[in-house]
Amino acid sequence: MREISLVLGTAGHIDHGKTALINALTGINCDRLIEEKKRGITIELGFAPLKLDDDRVVSVIDVPGHEKFIRQMVAGASGIDAALLVIAADESVMPQTREHLAIMELLGVHDGLIAVTKIDRIKDEEGMLELVIDDVREFVKGTFLENKPIVPVSSITGENLENLRTEIKNLIDRVKIRPRSGAFFLPVDRAFVISGFGTVVTGTAYHGTSHPNDKIEVLPSGREGRIRTLQVHGQNVESAYAGQRVAINLAGIDIDEISRGDVVCHKGVFKPTKCFEAMIKLMSEVKEPLKHWQRVHICTGTSEILARVSLLKSKFIEPGEEQPAQLVLEEPVVCTYGQKFIIRFYSPLITIGGGEIIYPYSYKPRGAAARSKILERINNLSNSRTPERRFEYLIHEFGKIDKSEALLLIQDISENVEKLAGELISQGKILELDNNYVSKEYCDEMLNSLINSVRDYQNSYKSEIGIPLETLNFTRALINMALNKNILILAGNKLHTPDFVPENDEEFAKNIDIIKNLCISRKWQLMTLDELRKEIHLPEKVFTKVIQAMKNSKELALIPEGYILVSELENEMRGILHRLGDKITLAQVRDATGSTRKFILPILEYFDSKGYTRRAGDYRVML
Repeated sequence: MREISLVLGTAGHIDHGKTALINALTGINCDRLIEEKKRGITIELGFAPLKLDDDRVVSVIDVPGHEKFIRQMVAGASGIDAALLVIAADESVMPQTREHLAIMELLGVHDGLIAVTKIDRIKDEEGMLELVIDDVREFVKGTFLENKPIVPVSSITGENLENLRTEIKNLIDRVKIRPRSGAFFLPVDRAFVISGFGTVVTGTAYHGTSHPNDKIEVLPSGREGRIRTLQVHGQNVESAYAGQRVAINLAGIDIDEISRGDVVCHKGVFKPTKCFEAMIKLMSEVKEPLKHWQRVHICTGTSEILARVSLLKSKFIEPGEEQPAQLVLEEPVVCTYGQKFIIRFYSPLITIGGGEIIYPYSYKPRGAAARSKILERINNLSNSRTPERRFEYLIHEFGKIDKSEALLLIQDISENVEKLAGELISQGKILELDNNYVSKEYCDEMLNSLINSVRDYQNSYKSEIGIPLETLNFTRALINMALNKNILILAGNKLHTPDFVPENDEEFAKNIDIIKNLCISRKWQLMTLDELRKEIHLPEKVFTKVIQAMKNSKELALIPEGYILVSELENEMRGILHRLGDKITLAQVRDATGSTRKFILPILEYFDSKGYTRRAGDYRVML
């Protein structure tokens, strides 16, 4: 058998024969619940493999037709690739027929076919079948099912079932299968326990491929686990991929930690959201507009949540109109770019429209400027359908994106994101800087900020060669970029601009020597800043400038208790400590220097902070 990554979903009014037709085609009764069998209607989703005579196998989903179970219908329809619209010959088009077809269109289904069932019931009514088929053709005009095959069948007698199988084969040939590469994403529609195996979940894989022993996470809870085994249509498999109906035996996840609406997915690639940006379309048949901040039901994937509609351009969406909006959710949901959703009124609970998720991770904007920016993003991402275009735009908008954050924003595995980034880098559209992907504009802005910092220092300390590297709050990668572009020059450990020539300020150098000599002469009887300034009688402004320059160049340090330690004494103290051996006490240092605890303790605490020493009880150890 050749498993095809394609899901065919039924749609249609209650009791129009969807379950019976699937049973006739596959030999499987999808009504698995006792209540379903007793009441004769499908309540939950049913699944069956359809084996064709060319050995291909496709998944068929039987969805509920009753209006009370639209949520379950949407959960099934969200994962399908093509629709099998079922219309009973003895009733023709009915209310749920219309609603189901509208939902299929809103969920982005583009292909399918129509089965007119129960023809055995009208066999004695001459011309009735032709009238029903004409009625169906008129009904599907302007929809994705216009001009698609209409096959009259009987699940009871088997009439025309082979013709229907042939049309299903033709349908499979023309429907594009989903790509299998990328991050695995499976919304859960069932979760249960099998004795001896543990937790099992089922669903339709939207994206990617999974394998036994893959690490996964369950969102929105964030529980982590592992895939123990995989099944597709009851058969153990070594891989399951997008477009297949999959059963997953999970290790490390208890049954009470997962339920319908959760998503089993590749770890670190998706995250929950409580606000997403979208394009919303209201059905033309709706009798009233959708208002700003109106409370609605949102069905997406296998989730149903309450939300507020935040309109960005006007206060209403009129019937038949499409507008950009945000959906502010009352609980977290996990969704993907391009994922479709259905909107239903809060009360009465009727389907009014749907839409497509443009940006999953949004926030409620404050002010006209924020709303304008979100509108711009929706417009740009709507026109950026490929991951490459989307990635380029998001980097341009945010300026920089951390590599781990890029996985979430692009919703793909690291290998694919790195490949995507590599292509954009080679095209000169983005840059890689310090484990970030950055836009050219952001990089230029950071370089300008670096240059301005260097120039400001040069203007303040004209007699120095440049600004010490240690004082710059910029990454080494950015500094290296500036050096490679010859924007800055490195002299020793100091940076300066190519046009900078230090002034020969003899007075400045003289003051530095005075401070150094005075501190060295005091040896281990350290001075504070106030004591030093009073001793050398410099104006406060000049004194501050000299001290700052000496700090920048590491010629002195301010240590605990406000004392000054010049670099010469710092180096001398390190030599003393080395000579004292492994376990050094404060008393030993005090005796070796002829000083007192008042001065030696701040020096040792400073050495601890610098990592020269480590305190261990009453001792210090040289590192």
